[in-house]
Amino acid sequence: MTDVRPTNDVDGVLHTLFGSDQGGHEQVVLCQDRESGLKAVIAIHSTALGPALGGTRFYPYASEEEAVRDALNLARGMSYKNALAGLDHGGGKAVIIGDPETVKSEQLLLAYGRFVASLGGRYVTACDVGTYVQDMDVVARECRWTTGRSPENGGAGDSSVLTAFGVFQGMRAAARTQWGESTLRGRRVGIAGVGKVGHHLVEHLVEDGAEVVITDVRAEAVERIIARHPQVTSVATADILVRSPLDVYAPCALGGALNDETVAALTATVVCGAANNQLAHPGVEKDLADRGILYAPDYVVNAGGVIQVADELHGFDFDRAKAKANEIFATTLAIFDRAKSDGIPPAAAADRIAEQRMAEARAAAVPVGAL
Repeated sequence: MTDVRPTNDVDGVLHTLFGSDQGGHEQVVLCQDRESGLKAVIAIHSTALGPALGGTRFYPYASEEEAVRDALNLARGMSYKNALAGLDHGGGKAVIIGDPETVKSEQLLLAYGRFVASLGGRYVTACDVGTYVQDMDVVARECRWTTGRSPENGGAGDSSVLTAFGVFQGMRAAARTQWGESTLRGRRVGIAGVGKVGHHLVEHLVEDGAEVVITDVRAEAVERIIARHPQVTSVATADILVRSPLDVYAPCALGGALNDETVAALTATVVCGAANNQLAHPGVEKDLADRGILYAPDYVVNAGGVIQVADELHGFDFDRAKAKANEIFATTLAIFDRAKSDGIPPAAAADRIAEQRMAEARAAAVPVGAL
């Protein structure tokens, strides 16, 4: 039976790739292994600064077109994230289509590893939503360009530790810009999502003397935090959280948390969280600025994880990686300063700085045939 699909969605994806400002990707690879059931997309946005580096997302997308679109957006974001993190890496991302709870298998992960290996080092993979350290250990059996592995297998382990540390540094920079002090002591911080990264962020904030309120779709995640820190409070939903009295709102779950409705309801005057792609659509960053809300660009402050996995490629040293992640504080301050001097939102300032670094790298590259 022939599977006939409308071309509108595919045409839209191709337009994004070749004909829009959101495109400019160097390479997109569609991967299929019928024996294991693997369907994956590997998107390489840029290798101007070095091999593309980005995680593998395992998610039950509603369609293949949606998966391609997500891979394109995430890969582009990784180019900007790696540039601002000061890494010698371009941006790439992979998505595996399917519910990891039901279709993930050793055979599928090995097949995926072979596809990554076929790129010869142009793309270096790691963990993301739906994939974990033990998965990267399996992928690494077929592909040496794999990071985020377990310490037992020569890796750095859980990258959420430094992701949370970097978000905390970004939050400190936002506090200094907004209130004149690099501390969250006495500030009320609301965290939406206390999973892999969010629960580490709670630890930093409690230690710094912040008043913390949390929410998560999983009751057990909330209960775990409150059992460890009885002073932490919770609310039922993220919708309730954004309307609660807050100084800082930290989206730490999936993307799109900052939309027209959220921005209008926010009581916080700082937004700084770990989630990727927090801005639901272009223009949200201006709406935040117009309301006097200081937004710390997500791909800047959540770069601690990619800093950690990048360090793994050189023989992981936690102290060295943490020192690099500590630079997120200064980078975030520089973005706020650039935003003020240029009269633009911080998200636009961050983009300009990242684009400048990538452009300088392309200009410095030796032209083919010049040697």
